[in-house]
This record gives sequence, C-alpha cells and structure tokens, in this order.
Amino acid sequence: MRRKNMKIGVIGCGYWGPNLIRNFNAIPECEMVVCADLKEENRLRMKRLYPGVRVTADHTEIVADPTITAIAVATPAYLHHPLAQACLQAGKHVLVEKPLATSVDECKNLITLARKSRKILMVGHTFEYSPAVKKAKEILASGELGDVLYARTARLNLGLFQPDINVIWDLAPHDISILLYLLGKECLAVNGQGRAHYFEGIEDVATATLHFKDGNFATIETSWLDPYKIRSMTLVGTKKMLVYDDIHPNEKIKIFDKGVDAPRHYDNYGEFQFAYRYGDISSPRIEDGEPVRIECEHFLECIRENRTPRSDGESGLRVVSILEAICESMRQNGSLVKLRDAAQPKNGRGRNGFGRKVAASP
Repeated sequence: MRRKNMKIGVIGCGYWGPNLIRNFNAIPECEMVVCADLKEENRLRMKRLYPGVRVTADHTEIVADPTITAIAVATPAYLHHPLAQACLQAGKHVLVEKPLATSVDECKNLITLARKSRKILMVGHTFEYSPAVKKAKEILASGELGDVLYARTARLNLGLFQPDINVIWDLAPHDISILLYLLGKECLAVNGQGRAHYFEGIEDVATATLHFKDGNFATIETSWLDPYKIRSMTLVGTKKMLVYDDIHPNEKIKIFDKGVDAPRHYDNYGEFQFAYRYGDISSPRIEDGEPVRIECEHFLECIRENRTPRSDGESGLRVVSILEAICESMRQNGSLVKLRDAAQPKNGRGRNGFGRKVAASP
C-alpha cells in the first residue's frame, strides 16, 4: 500500500462536504485530516462518523496548516471564490464544488492564481466522472448514434430551495458540464426563461436553450417545483437515440433503434413519405463506481502526476460563462445572448442569478 503522503482538508460539512469527507477518508493514497464548518451540529456529526478526523469552526486553520496538501471547498457558491483564492495563495491544491465561482471574472482570477502557484485547480463537475456518462461518451464516439441532432435534459424535483442562488445556478451546472463533455463542442449563445414564485429575484423554475457550434442545440429544464425527481438526458441522433436516466437503479442508459428517414428525391407531394423506424431497445453494461469516489481519486492522481484535471478551471469557466448568459437572457425575457457578452460585468440585484447572501458555513 502506498504511503499516505497527501493530507486533505475539507471546508464545508453541510450538504455535499460529507460525501467528499467519506470518500477521501476511504482512499488509501491520502489522509483525511481535518474539516471545518461554522455549525456545531455539522461538526459533531462529522466527529461521530469519523473520530480520526479533526474538526474546527475556523477554516483558516486548514488554510494555514503547512502539512495540508490539498483542500476541498464545499460551501455555498458565493464563498467558492474567496475560499479557493485563499487556498491557492497559501500554496494548496484545490477542489471546488460546482459552480467554480459566481462570475466569469472570479473564475479567471482563480485560473490565473493556479497557474502562478503551479497548483491543481479542479471543479466538482461530478457527473463527468459517472460511469454512465463515460459509457455515453464511448457510444457517441463509436458513431452508433450517427450525427447528434439535438439534446434535451431535465433535472427536476420538489426542493431543495436555495436562498442565495437560483435554480439555474443550482441544478444546470450538472447538465451543462455533461453536455460540454459529451458533445465536445463550443457553446456560442443561449436563451433562457424563468420565474421566481417564492423568493424575489431567485428563479425556482427555468428553461434554457444552448446553441452550439456547427448548429447543434440542447434544451435544459430545471425546477424545484416538480412532484417527481427526474434526472434525464436524451440525445437524438440520425441513426439511433440515447436516453441517460440517472435515477434508474440498473439501466441508466438505453439505446433506441428508432428514427425517421425522409426520401432523398421526390417529384411531387404524393411521393414524399417519411419512413419511421421502430427497432430494438438495448441497455449496455456499465461499470460500477461511485462518481464522487472517481472524482476524488482523479483529483489526487492529478496532484501526484502534475496533470490537468478533466474538469479543470477552464472547464469551470466555460460552465459559469453559460450560467451567466442564461441569467442575462432571462432578464431580457428570453433574448438570445452570445457567450462573449456573458463576460461583461453584471450590475443590479440578482442580475447574474444570485439573490441575497445568507450566513452559511465556510
């Protein structure tokens, strides 16, 4: 077994932090040393679950600790930039939960700091490390689907309402990162529409359309107000169609041998007939593996080997630029917003999808 030469700290033990602590604690190549949270109940819970892990209410203890190799930040989004910035300035490698930051400018700042300090900056686009998404990527690369015509995603559930960010910033980063990873194409522009039913300036239902280079597009539906929990993505190709259902316990990917063919040549309307194909439905075998564990192992591997993470700072920047543009489009009643416009400074309350700042644990 390898020597535990990497000591890890986690800032934030509320919703997502415990998943990171659990996985880092189980990886032999590192030592989960310390975690921080302002809430005593969260600290006590971590102490009960992991007696060997030190807990603190002061995250600066972790940042200043010279024995800590890397720090994971799992706090409310508006704290991502200042905490990651402090970690990088202290010479730590950093894994930041999605989104990387709350603006394009903040993302660029973190990328610059990581380059200057020669430290790994990685963003927690967890689903890029899902075995099911990996299989979907392989299927696309094989050409089995043909050319992808469009994609459609739905990420819906009842709650959890966030007091500081809207539903786009909360849920859409997952699907945006998956789409960018699968399609491997640049997003050029977006449309977005949303409504705030309970908190002013914080949309709880929203849809977006992403327009990609070469003419592809994808629609994203997000909601905190749906009776069903849905986590699905559909890729429609010229040959076949793929459905990725993350909720399904066993068959997360299904391939439909369905499609439509139009006649290449016809002389009159009577000769024009679509040919619909209804073939078999298959579900490929998918490797076992928890995405968070794979993500944490990848982070450590990149530190050891000085490699660029799959979901690096640039990946986080691309996602945040799309999120900003979607929110700008919502403010413009769904107008098309080009991605290059998303980098401009935003002014006005809630303009970039963020509402009031709330007291929360670092």
